[in-house]
Amino acid sequence: MSVEFVVVKSYRALFPIIGIAGLVAGIVLARFVIFPPADQLVAGSPPRSADAAVPIAQPLPAADARRLAEAVVQIRREYVDEIPDGKLIDGALRGLLAGLDTHSEYLDPREYEELRRGAAGNYPGIGIEVSADNGFIKVQRPLEDSPAARAGIRAGDLILRIDGEPVGANVATAIEQMRGPAGSLVKLTVRRAAGDELVDVVLERARVEVHSVSGERLDTGYGYLRIAAFSDTTPADLERTIERLRREQSDLRGIVIDLRNNPGGVLEAAVAVADTMLDQGNIVSARGRAADARFRMDAKPGQILEGVDIAVLVNGASASAAEIVAGALKDNGRALLVGRRTYGKGSVQSVIPLADGHAIKLTTSRYATPSGAYINERGIAPDVVLAGPDSAPTDPTVDDEVRAAMRELQRRVPKGTRTAENRKSRT
Repeated sequence: MSVEFVVVKSYRALFPIIGIAGLVAGIVLARFVIFPPADQLVAGSPPRSADAAVPIAQPLPAADARRLAEAVVQIRREYVDEIPDGKLIDGALRGLLAGLDTHSEYLDPREYEELRRGAAGNYPGIGIEVSADNGFIKVQRPLEDSPAARAGIRAGDLILRIDGEPVGANVATAIEQMRGPAGSLVKLTVRRAAGDELVDVVLERARVEVHSVSGERLDTGYGYLRIAAFSDTTPADLERTIERLRREQSDLRGIVIDLRNNPGGVLEAAVAVADTMLDQGNIVSARGRAADARFRMDAKPGQILEGVDIAVLVNGASASAAEIVAGALKDNGRALLVGRRTYGKGSVQSVIPLADGHAIKLTTSRYATPSGAYINERGIAPDVVLAGPDSAPTDPTVDDEVRAAMRELQRRVPKGTRTAENRKSRT
């Protein structure tokens, strides 16, 4: 049994130094409460104009500022280890943002740069998508023409070591280890998916272009599109992939769009993707406190898949921007939604840069699908429910859920939720 020692301190000794902590707190609070940053880069919502960045001239109540100052003083005086003031402030800001909701967060320079790389669609590294798998890192797919693909890394391979160090289940840490300056080397110890062979592979990092859309032929007249995430390059990747599928199949009648395990990404990219498949109608609307956090985005005339039936495959890990696309196509009657209820992240985060390379990711809006449904913590129910647990995308030519979605297209099932069991009883 552990015992926690608690010592109650007298406030009498606090007053001589409370002014110092008050000054620190005042500087921090002035930065965020009285003079918020005017230069705001927004990712995941419409860009803000300079006129929209109106300072909120409302100082923190004296009692709250005093409580913060008291806490800072006690930490600096009594904590078991000496903590640099910068680390204290970073910790305070992380707590401040984390206390708002699960999607708002404080970003240090490394985290901010990582987020910007993801939105931009390129980064220096080896070019693989990975996930955690029983304490190891599993390769979901190597990116086309990447160092990983050229070195023979394949989907299903397990990464056991990076530069000789054992890999844990923390995907973010593993990704950071594999990234580095273009031209530098990284050594991976890999267990092959086929044959269970252990091999060491040395890869030279390069500037990797992340093509978030892949596609291939299924049966005659049917194709498959996988959108892994939404970045600035996704709309162009989608159009390029669809054009290739049309060249390969001039009689394209139906297509399965796979949004399973798609965590979302840039809002404008999701809207552009939905717009390529709609002639008219609303795509998404949002409400928030700031004027620029309230918006509505509609489809423009013309679509790239005219005359082609669409099934969208989703699961419980389809979130955010993926739900915008799924909701827009479903509510406008353009696609049949197949799979399982989506994650339910119906909020928009704005990324606002701060001083010294830091930033905050702040929830600024909640969005609604065209039917007016606010899906936050609710998700979107599919038209056709597949039985069983969520599964990650695999080779589409043998993926049971892709095949199920294609069969629904071939049958042209009327809209309305049915279970897989009910479908079996009718065949």
